Amino acid sequence: MKSVALHNLGCKVNGYEMDVMQQMLEDAGYRVVAFDEQADIYIINTCTVTNIADRKSRQMIHRARSLNPGAVVVAAGCYVQTGGERALLDEGIDLAIGNNRKRELPAILQEFFEDSEKEGKPDKTLGGKALSDIGTVSEFESMMLRRTAEHTRAYIKIQDGCNQFCSYCIIPYARGRVRSRDAEEILREVEGLATNGYREVVLTGIHLSSYGLDLDGRKSVSEGECFPYQRLLSLIREIHKVEGIRRIRLGSLEPRIITEEFAGQLAMLDKVCPHFHLSLQSGCDAVLKRMNRKYTAGEYYNKVCILREHFADPAITTDVIAGFPGETEEEFETTRAFLEKAGFYEMHIFKYSMRRGTVAASMKNQIPEGEKARRSGRLMELEAQMSHSYRQAHIHKKTTVLFEEEKEIGGRKYQIGHSPEYIKAAFPSGERLSGQIVTGEFEDFLQPDILLFRRLS
Repeated sequence: MKSVALHNLGCKVNGYEMDVMQQMLEDAGYRVVAFDEQADIYIINTCTVTNIADRKSRQMIHRARSLNPGAVVVAAGCYVQTGGERALLDEGIDLAIGNNRKRELPAILQEFFEDSEKEGKPDKTLGGKALSDIGTVSEFESMMLRRTAEHTRAYIKIQDGCNQFCSYCIIPYARGRVRSRDAEEILREVEGLATNGYREVVLTGIHLSSYGLDLDGRKSVSEGECFPYQRLLSLIREIHKVEGIRRIRLGSLEPRIITEEFAGQLAMLDKVCPHFHLSLQSGCDAVLKRMNRKYTAGEYYNKVCILREHFADPAITTDVIAGFPGETEEEFETTRAFLEKAGFYEMHIFKYSMRRGTVAASMKNQIPEGEKARRSGRLMELEAQMSHSYRQAHIHKKTTVLFEEEKEIGGRKYQIGHSPEYIKAAFPSGERLSGQIVTGEFEDFLQPDILLFRRLS
């Protein structure tokens, strides 16, 4: 029985795929060990969203090689997909497996070991067999998840690829064009997870709002046009019927998918969590145009208002890039004022990181690192204030918490979980509540990002 260690980098889609790869390896008889242990095989699911992500991917590959020089090191995913020959020639890598080939992992490993035994040594050129031209791939890579490391919440990949081509983003070249998963297959997966005790599912994808675009025979959505949502809405309705599933959470959404009808229909489904991540990137129209984002700040704000009309105090989160090429101080201040006006629950603040191969990498007026750090620091201060205010507004409000794990804080045992708005809750008790949804109210702050929970009888 060969031992295998796995390490995941990047997004929730990568996390889903890593969960499935681990499941497939266990089914094939491999013994999974911690990544810092000596293993026969190391598998790194890589990321390439920024140059920093590329560097982290290389670091983990070389760390695996140093942990056991005689091991087989497998690099999968976005970094090797975009790296091509450069990745294959990396001395740390024995096998490179691109996107849309991850489900073949056990078969690829078996072929590798069989050929190695014949030749007496590993042949690095075998890695090329597991890299495809992602730009020509049109079929969704079907996977089926039965279990994850988490025992209450499962991420469900329903879509892959992106047709947006934002000027800072390499992902369309790493993941290919939009591909949607068959709804019946998704439902089988959700039903299986519900049977195995999972209570919450999170629908995710590389560009979730494009779900069904390819099934409708469309390649793009015109600027100013809303994304077609009927197939996604239909899928959510079917998942809503699955017995055992108590919560449905949506991954990152394109702002243009939010319409009065879409939000109104979602609000009628009580399992849908009032927690929405609408990617923004900038609150300044001029910067949004340079980013090739196809909406204005005013249009985005309208979507936020629509959600607040249909949901009671929903948690709205977003992503913001600080220091995009050419961003002036005035444009930055416009963004900061917009963020304050929108009033987000949480914001993920990123300093712009140049990514080779993107339009933005060749733009003039790149912002110095020190200035990017200053701007991102100011936005993180604002984020902390808004996040605190949102949590504070929920103190003494009746809510429900899905408990997930037990944790010791300050020498005391707490049951840890989340509200429908994804507010982290801590209930002081030694009673194991994992997988249970409990009604109660928030009492006070236990930590800046955790509210103390009191159960109501």
